[in-house]
Amino acid sequence: MRLPQIQIHTTDAKIDLNISKPQQYIKQPKATQHIEQPAAILEINTTRGVLKINSSQARRDLGLIGPLESSENYAEKGKQEALKGMARRAKEGRQMMENSGKGQGRAIIPNIAKQNHGPRHVQFNIKFVPSVGSVKIDYIPGTTDVNIQRREPNIDAKVNKPIHEYTPGKVTGTMVQRPDVDINVII
Repeated sequence: MRLPQIQIHTTDAKIDLNISKPQQYIKQPKATQHIEQPAAILEINTTRGVLKINSSQARRDLGLIGPLESSENYAEKGKQEALKGMARRAKEGRQMMENSGKGQGRAIIPNIAKQNHGPRHVQFNIKFVPSVGSVKIDYIPGTTDVNIQRREPNIDAKVNKPIHEYTPGKVTGTMVQRPDVDINVII
């Protein structure tokens, strides 16, 4: 005995899809910035240094003196020498007066001459000209005061929104082949 058979035949559906891709455009504009830096305030106060040099004593040691001081010095020196000369002559006159009767006779004048013009004891030594410490130096240092006042920068920043454009994609489909099921019974 033969049993009936069922034969099933199927046809798949075929769809043609038309896809347009989505498009997206994003742009981020730079931030708008304005930066300003005010200059710092700078104050500098100085006092000058003072240097005083007094070389008048050194100039005197070298013999470099003004005409008024020179004439005063020579006048004083002449006066002192005149006084020394008068004192010497008074001393010699007194010697002649006191010793003339004591048996010296004519020897008094040659003895006085020997006193005045005899051997002299002169000491020689090195003299430094000008003398040490004859130049006087006085220095008062100057001062410098620096004051700086810092100033903050002015920053103005504006963030710009991004530019965003979006076009969505699209899918369209058409049925190229319809699905089909065929059933046959074979006896």
